[in-house]
Amino acid sequence: MGKFYARSRLPFGSWSGGGRLLLGAAALAAVIAAALAVLSPARAPADGQTAGGGNQTRWGPLSDLDRTLLVKVRQAGLWEMPAGQQAEQRASSLRVKQVGNMIMTQHMQLDADVRATAQKLNVQLPNEPNADQRSWLREMSATFGTDFDHTFVLRLRAAHGKVFAVIATARAQSRNTLIRAFAERAMKFVNTHMTLLESTGLVTDSALH
Repeated sequence: MGKFYARSRLPFGSWSGGGRLLLGAAALAAVIAAALAVLSPARAPADGQTAGGGNQTRWGPLSDLDRTLLVKVRQAGLWEMPAGQQAEQRASSLRVKQVGNMIMTQHMQLDADVRATAQKLNVQLPNEPNADQRSWLREMSATFGTDFDHTFVLRLRAAHGKVFAVIATARAQSRNTLIRAFAERAMKFVNTHMTLLESTGLVTDSALH
């Protein structure tokens, strides 16, 4: 009986040791996986996306159009503020200089507003103008005097007309109360800017699209 008991303990003891090794290896793998998850940098959301990927907010659902509105208004300021500064330096018309200064100053206010609104909604905003806007700034940088006056007014009036349409659509369709309130404020700025640009007398049909 004693011999049978001694023989029967060997397989059981061998399995226990192997089991402990397997459990130890599994635990080590879990620790390594957890460490990698902590150390790996989180992928930042792309422009217009919501941090965490959520669509629901305390102010209502956030649509793609709502995100587009925030991105477009932010990008408008990123190129129109330096364009306004260029107008003060390069324009020949006193009125164009004045309009450039007013647009630059008001876009600083609107830019602060869009950044604050986007932060509340956890929406990622761009930090530079888009490719077309950068090309317009380069175009203006190559001109002086009356050539600058016409280029400045043409580009800004056309751009304001496009962003105004985005703002108006978002105001009419958004189910997010924060977005609707922002759209109303942004619409007032953009409408004022179109009126200012038209006051130069340099707006042509090509800018009205």
